[in-house]
Amino acid sequence: MSHPCASSKTQVLTDPYNFRSPPLLVVLSGPSGVGKDTLLRRLKERGYDFAFVVTMTTRPKREHEVDGVDYIFVSKSQFADLMEADELLEHSLVYGDYKGIPKQQVRAAIASGKDVIMRLDVQGAAKIRQLIPQAVTIFIAPESEEELVRRLRERNTESEESLKLRIATAREEMKRAHEFDFIVVNRAHQQDVAVDQIIAIVTAERCRVGRQPIVL
Repeated sequence: MSHPCASSKTQVLTDPYNFRSPPLLVVLSGPSGVGKDTLLRRLKERGYDFAFVVTMTTRPKREHEVDGVDYIFVSKSQFADLMEADELLEHSLVYGDYKGIPKQQVRAAIASGKDVIMRLDVQGAAKIRQLIPQAVTIFIAPESEEELVRRLRERNTESEESLKLRIATAREEMKRAHEFDFIVVNRAHQQDVAVDQIIAIVTAERCRVGRQPIVL
């Protein structure tokens, strides 16, 4: 996806005839099962060339997941070592397992000169807003609670007890949607509409005057 208002260079110039916007840091968040991964795949298919920061987690790998692509899967001991070395940008305890963003992943993504996308839970997104105020935060919402519950059940990856916990957590996360810069509703069988809205947000933010480069 080309950006009409900027190239991939990171220097912001005062000359309006040579305007360059630094790469964006975009945070996609929302409740479990809302379709964040599907939207990321659609963005790639539409030609949006971004650097994706892979979240690290201590939870077991699911059958269809690829280590280093969907998540970086580590033991709790390995995760604890990174925490102690202050090598995690943010981390949180989610459903009994830890999730976090390795600083090295973010540094490499920013150095690529591409826009950077993080897929985070609501807790993680809140921490990134505090650490990096210029991040663009997008809350992906379901069209209804009933639709979200249907999607979670169709994944068939949790026990009934775990599913109830995810649904209860999703209800609480929905209450925090107002904390984000943008809300995009991902309706069933209308993912391209949601992708269009994300692309429109990215394009508008690329045209914003005075955006500062991200420095970690």
